[in-house]
Amino acid sequence: MSTTFHPDDAFREHISTVDAEGKRVWVYPKKPNGPLYNYRKWLSYAMLVVLFAGPWLRINDLPVLMLNLPAQKFIIFGQIFWPQDFFILLVAALTFVLFIIVFTIVYGRVFCGWVCPQTIFMEMVFRRIEYWLEGDAPQQKALDRADWDWNKIWRKTTKHALFLLISFLIANTFLAYIIGTDELVSIVTDPLTAHLGGLASMVVFTGVFYAVFARFREQVCTIACPYGRLQGVLLDKDSLVVAYDYQRGEPREKLRKNQARTAGDCIDCHQCVQVCPTGIDIRNGAQQLECVNCTACIDACNNIMDLINKPHGLIKHASENNIAQGTKFRLTGRVKALSGVLAVLMLGLTFLLVARSNVQATVLRTPGQLFQKTAHGTITNLYNVSIINKTNRPYPITLKVLEPAGGTISLVGTNGLKLPAQGITEGVFFAELPKSALHATNQKIRIGIFSQGRLIAETKTKFLGPVQ
Repeated sequence: MSTTFHPDDAFREHISTVDAEGKRVWVYPKKPNGPLYNYRKWLSYAMLVVLFAGPWLRINDLPVLMLNLPAQKFIIFGQIFWPQDFFILLVAALTFVLFIIVFTIVYGRVFCGWVCPQTIFMEMVFRRIEYWLEGDAPQQKALDRADWDWNKIWRKTTKHALFLLISFLIANTFLAYIIGTDELVSIVTDPLTAHLGGLASMVVFTGVFYAVFARFREQVCTIACPYGRLQGVLLDKDSLVVAYDYQRGEPREKLRKNQARTAGDCIDCHQCVQVCPTGIDIRNGAQQLECVNCTACIDACNNIMDLINKPHGLIKHASENNIAQGTKFRLTGRVKALSGVLAVLMLGLTFLLVARSNVQATVLRTPGQLFQKTAHGTITNLYNVSIINKTNRPYPITLKVLEPAGGTISLVGTNGLKLPAQGITEGVFFAELPKSALHATNQKIRIGIFSQGRLIAETKTKFLGPVQ
């Protein structure tokens, strides 16, 4: 990490929001303004619409996304995944983690500043309410220092009431992603006593979100978020980050009227520091722990450059090596290798999703049961069957022996099986084979699951017979 322009590295020994005594330093960021901030706003608004609409959107009458951990049922883009699909979810998780690693190595923490829900809600919802009710950073500081008169009371009360309301909406939305909108509507519309557990969940979620956005704020990014901590491991000097061009900016010097300038382009106006939502000075160096690459400092610096007739880019997206060597950004060998692995994983995941069966059956011999000989010379084994339906339509089920030929199946205690939508059905049956079809004492057989004459799934199991 380059320190050519900043010999004092003391800032790296503590985070910017904690003072020498370990007390919280409250950050009052100035309201950003500029093209990049406008792009962030529109991207954030689009993502907020998707986030709040997500639980209500349907594909094939199924939610776009639902992660029902208590029921061990996951719906992703209208496809149901059960514990039996764990290996697919594992490959998907590995692919996602590798994507995050590659993306971070190449582009730094742009995810944090532009698409992370924490940043979007904090900067584009809660912080904008604060600007609206309390004014910009100087007005907010003055209001916090002022006595509790009517002006302060109504502004603070209104702000925190809105914070609680929005936290409640966020809590309901996130709960809908877990339990589904139908269950959420039941919790909201039924009597409170009918869903005390669900009500308690909403209260807890609301309290957590309110605490995060009203008090904890940027501490989530600098202290609690594991991804923020990982950046020090993932980033290198070739990663694209928000960086100060010290080659151009140093030495710093205040701009003075009618005085020839011999210093660098940085006029030490501190605008980049004032707009930073985590309270850092980007000029201390790239890859600071607290920096989320939100680009607010780029807009602030570019606005100043316009005022003093200097070109944009004193603070810009660049790697440390780009700044030190005056080169353009390029992909390294490590990034290309990781991208290759990522491509292989994505191809594998695509194959697993395409080859995945909508109906999955498990057939196991009933424990403790041996084979039986019938009066007409055939051999029977008793089995337990469990069938999972990963679709949103029910199926009438018929079981048949596909291999070896001549086998039959007789259900125990029922004339037929019915597989409910998004559900599981279980049963017990006898598989019967002619003795001539058996060639080993422990032989594999293939069972087909049919619905209205169409084979929808198959599975293999073992069949015990007499010694040949």
